[in-house]
Parts: sequence; structure tokens; C-alpha cells
Amino acid sequence: MEFLDREEESKRLKAELSRKGASFVVVYGRRRLGKSTLLKRVLKENDVYFMADRSEESAQRRCLAMTIAVRYEGFDSVAYPDWESLFRAFNYRCAKGSTLCLDEFPYLVKSCEMLPSTLQKLLDEKSLNFNLVICGSSRQMMFDVALDEKSPLYGRAHGILRLKPIPISYLPSALKISAKEAVSEYAVWGGVPRYWELRERYRNFKSALRELALSPMGVLHDEPVHILRDDMRDLVQASTLLGIIGNGANRISQIAACAEKNAATLSAPLKRLVTMQLVDREIPFGENPKNSKHGIYHLSDPFISFYYRFISPYRSLLELGRIDYVEEIVKQHFSEFEGFCWERLCRQAVSGQVVGGEMFNVASRWWGNVGKSERIEIDVVAESMDKKTLLVGECKWTNSENAGRLFAHLNEQVQKLPFVQKYKKIIPVLFLKEKPRDKTDGIVFLPEDILKII
Repeated sequence: MEFLDREEESKRLKAELSRKGASFVVVYGRRRLGKSTLLKRVLKENDVYFMADRSEESAQRRCLAMTIAVRYEGFDSVAYPDWESLFRAFNYRCAKGSTLCLDEFPYLVKSCEMLPSTLQKLLDEKSLNFNLVICGSSRQMMFDVALDEKSPLYGRAHGILRLKPIPISYLPSALKISAKEAVSEYAVWGGVPRYWELRERYRNFKSALRELALSPMGVLHDEPVHILRDDMRDLVQASTLLGIIGNGANRISQIAACAEKNAATLSAPLKRLVTMQLVDREIPFGENPKNSKHGIYHLSDPFISFYYRFISPYRSLLELGRIDYVEEIVKQHFSEFEGFCWERLCRQAVSGQVVGGEMFNVASRWWGNVGKSERIEIDVVAESMDKKTLLVGECKWTNSENAGRLFAHLNEQVQKLPFVQKYKKIIPVLFLKEKPRDKTDGIVFLPEDILKII
């Protein structure tokens, strides 16, 4: 698969590494996002790229010296007793303006806790002839060693780049599929380029799901375990909470009941999962995140969501080879699963966009009780930048919908919202899987429309 997106990231890296004087750049992001590929494409011929592993400190230094020796002959003929001597030797030998990239930097820190302090000393001397790039998949470790105010390297980076998932808009061209098919695939693979690359090797979506994820021999069958191992000390607790949330317990009281824990004891581990961007805390439109008591939790990563919904609960059956049985479960419930993904994509697409002649702020959902006993939910709610207009939307991931009926129902629900009277104008919008079976003058977004603006 060709190298996708990352134009802005490449541009920023190249600009930072070409500045006058040595630059220190931090690159981080979860596994499989293409950090290493991006760095290799940006680095020049005389630069040095080194990927660390889990071996001991002395072995790591030998390997780095051998890697440098490919560019600078004889560099590995010396045994370097510590990291400082190695870096100073490289600083003496390297071409001015070259770059040393240390990938999987957290592995180096695990083998030598003093490494960040050593680098701090060298950076503070301001005598380096080379750019230094450190990169890692452990978001917590990268934060601890480079971005936390207590870290020796804090405040010394000239550039900090957090790689994010690739937008869904690139998926149709990458896999040669339609916009509607892209939504279904994105519900599983998300924006992780390595997953797209693996998926591309199979003739269709079904076979890729079976061979990559459901099969115990699949490359991605245990993927969440590896992701959690990068960032979590307590894998059991993290996996337990992700499994509970992934199977529909979204309120902290429900999560606590399923985990058989006191709700108060779960605030910290849930906050950590949110910080690590594995879980989202969602609150109703208009409420303050700091004091809202109506927050609910969802898994933020599509593949992790798929794993804890369809793989983790059935691992024993899958190990026994009952893949056909689990495939049938996926088939029965997948429409609901991808519908949730569709809702999130629709809210993301509306945020910061012009709809009906108005520019809208970040979109969210609203749910709650109206009247004495009725409970309603609006899938998409966004306020215009001037706070005078409200966009309200309903998302449907089903076939052959009647737009007139949906608009009528949406308008009826909107009039019950407790805050609707404060807006001068209401813009109702439908987000549909395919064209409605009836004609309508209302605003309707289809998958191809969403992918164009997301």
C-alpha cells in the first residue's frame, strides 16, 4: 500500500531538522500508526536511524555503535562505557546538521534510567552538531521521559509531534472501496495504516476479519494486549474495564457493578484510560465536563472496540476452532456496531463545518429526561459560532429510510429539548447510509458527503 497522508507531519519534521543549529524532536503515538515509516522517509542519506529493543544497556550501545559505523567507518571499533561517551564520540565524528534518530526510545530508558539526564546535559551544553529525534509507542513512557514537567528533558524539545490515526477519507482509495464500505471497514480498522496494509492483502472484508482478527493465528488476534503492555502496569485491571465498557456498561455505576468494585475506586483507572486515549468520556451537549454527573464511557479505538465486543468474550470458542459460530455473532450484531462508528464520524464531520450557511462548533450528543417520564436522545447537536443557531441531527445506518418521517420525528423531539428556546434558528439534518426512498428538501448527508468534509 502506498504511503498515505502525513504530508503535514513530514513537512513539519523536515522543517525542524533543517533549521540552523541542532534540533531536539519528540515523536510519539500508539503502535502501528507509521511513526517509523514516517521517520525513515524524512531522514537523509547521512542520517542515522536506530531502533532499540529490550536488550541490556551494554548490548544496546554496541548495536547503536554498529549502526553508526555503517555511515562512519570504524565507529564500532571502540567499546563505549556509557551513553555520554558514545554520544560525544558521535558528535565529534558526524557531519554537521545530520540527524540521530532513536526509535522505541522507552526501551533504552528501561535499560538505563539515567539516559534522559545524560541527554539533558548534552542538550543544555548547546554544542551538539547533530539533530536528535526520539520516538516511541508507549505514550505514557514518552510523556514521563520527555513531556512531563518533572522529566529531565521537559521544555527542551524544539518540536513535539503526536501522530494521530489517518482520516477515513483516505480509506476508499487505499482499499479501492466505496464510501459506504469504508464506514464498515473503518468501524474495525480505524485509522491505523498498518491495519489497512494487512487488510489490503485479502480479497474482501469478511475474509480479512476472519484471518486477521478472529483466527487465533491471526496477526491481530492479540493486538490489544500488546497495546496495553506499552502503557499499562496493571494489564488485568485495564483489560477488565475495557471489556466491561466494550460490552455496553457505559455509566460508572454500571461499570462498578460489573467489576464488583466501589465506583469511587474506579475514577483513577478510568481517568488513566481516558488519558491514554483508549476510552472517551462523553457528556450531554451543553454540560460542563468538570461537574457533569451524566458522563458515560466508550472505547475510543475502533479495533479495540471490536476486540472487546466480538473476540474477547468468545476466546475459548475461537481457540476451539469455532470461528464460524463467532462469525455468525458478528454478522448478527455488526450493523449496530458500525452504526455507532457512523454516529461518531457524523459528529466529527459537522464540527467546525458550515452547514446550512452557518459555521458550527464541536458537535456532541444530547440525552436525558423530558417531561415526567419520557427520555430522548439526539445523535448530533452543535451550536453555531455566534450561538444563535442549533444544528440537530439523526443518524441511521439502515437501508430504505423515509426522510419525511425521520424529519418529522426529529423536529418533534427537538421541541422537547430544555434549551431549544434560546436559539433563533434550528437546522435539522439527517445522516443516512443511502439515499432515502422519498424526495426531500431537507439537508441529508450520505457517506460520500461525510468523507469529503471529515
